[in-house]
Amino acid sequence: MIFFLAGVTLLIVAFFTYGKFVEKCFRPTDDPTPAMKNPDGVDYVPMSWKKAMLIQAVTIAGTGPIFGAIAGALWGYWAYIWIVFGCIFAGAVHDYSAGMLSIRNNGANISDIVGKYLGNGPRHLMTVFSIVLLVLVGTVFIASPAGIMQSLFAPGNETFFQIVVIAIIVYYIIATVTPINQIIGRIYPVLGIIMIASAIGIAIMMFVQGNWADMPPATLTNVHPTGRVIFPFLFITIACGAISGFHATQAPMMARVLKHEKEGRPVFYGSMIIEGILAMIWATVAMHHFGSLQGLAEAGAAPVVVATVSMDLLGPIVGTIAVIGVVLLPITSGDTAFRVSRTILADTFKVDQKPIPKRFLLAIPLFVIAVVLTFWVDFGIIWRYFAWSNQTLATIALWSAAVYLKMYGRPYWIAYVPATFMTLIVTSYIIVAPEGFQLPMNVGIVVGIVVAIGLAVLFQVRTPKAKETVKS
Repeated sequence: MIFFLAGVTLLIVAFFTYGKFVEKCFRPTDDPTPAMKNPDGVDYVPMSWKKAMLIQAVTIAGTGPIFGAIAGALWGYWAYIWIVFGCIFAGAVHDYSAGMLSIRNNGANISDIVGKYLGNGPRHLMTVFSIVLLVLVGTVFIASPAGIMQSLFAPGNETFFQIVVIAIIVYYIIATVTPINQIIGRIYPVLGIIMIASAIGIAIMMFVQGNWADMPPATLTNVHPTGRVIFPFLFITIACGAISGFHATQAPMMARVLKHEKEGRPVFYGSMIIEGILAMIWATVAMHHFGSLQGLAEAGAAPVVVATVSMDLLGPIVGTIAVIGVVLLPITSGDTAFRVSRTILADTFKVDQKPIPKRFLLAIPLFVIAVVLTFWVDFGIIWRYFAWSNQTLATIALWSAAVYLKMYGRPYWIAYVPATFMTLIVTSYIIVAPEGFQLPMNVGIVVGIVVAIGLAVLFQVRTPKAKETVKS
């Protein structure tokens, strides 16, 4: 219990301390934001920062900080370490950087931000990479909520699963093409409050009913029931809740609605802290609710774990409501994934998004691909590639932030250090992973170290010298 409380306390304190320091590194100004300079009534629509923060929190959450934290809990207290320190020093810095760079570049998408600070080659790579990632995210967040609903109401019934999938896709299409203030701006702040309330409810009942004696031993040895190594697998398994490249794709959506740059810290850094706390709650309940880590491993897939925990702790009525709340999280991330895909395509091909037929023109092909992936590709395969590509995108976004900060004479190490670490992680992982090159672990670690050091040195050599007179 003490480690959980300490972790949550560190996350909250970090928002007011390290988050404030990160904000000072970017030096928010009073210049007009994109929403104030060029509102278009579709994607650029001014909103209050409180509403934007709740929207950001619920859209970046999805099932990632829940499913990832449950899977990561199999490593015991290592999950706490990565969630807390990853969130504070990598994930929240990543989210804030992506949001602020988007604001200062007229609401640019992450691919254009990367292009500006890393060059046209990386820009084109990131355009493709972002679209692929977002379609994978959208597909994951079609299948995962449908899977939760199936496990709750109709276990094993494939027809029920297909009906839920179709309903979700229809909603996604509507939400993707409508102006941001009509559905997302009205409904998602409420869903954000429900998400936070549900997490608090689970946490309270965890303290009231939980058997803390069943927590794994307080050790930093590898306690994974199958012996799966900590490095690099833990850092890919727990993405949302620690650091997630998906957030870099979502940040521009809120960058296009903020009224002032100073609202960036609560909206971007603060939302990531909320997600870190959410991950801590679910990692903790997963660790002790099933008697042991072996019991957790045998409890079933993450959707089953969520349903079981919710019903056991909250009872059938409130538990069902909580599960439905968990179902809504990936839906709010899925539709914004497709929405951002549409805006990236629109920015890339210069397609005016005011006429609604042009919004459909870009959105429909994305949904066709997602339907094919949902019904004809194994979910486990999609999730594995999503996890790696997600962390790779976060790595590239951090390098872009480091370049920006160094160019303008700011403390660039806040992005440089986590970018180097994440380079080591994603490189080592793809070398050794089953969906990667499947080479021995020692080869993966050596290659990861070489690539990370190489990029760190290249950054120092190639990044332009600091400019004295700039704010963007």
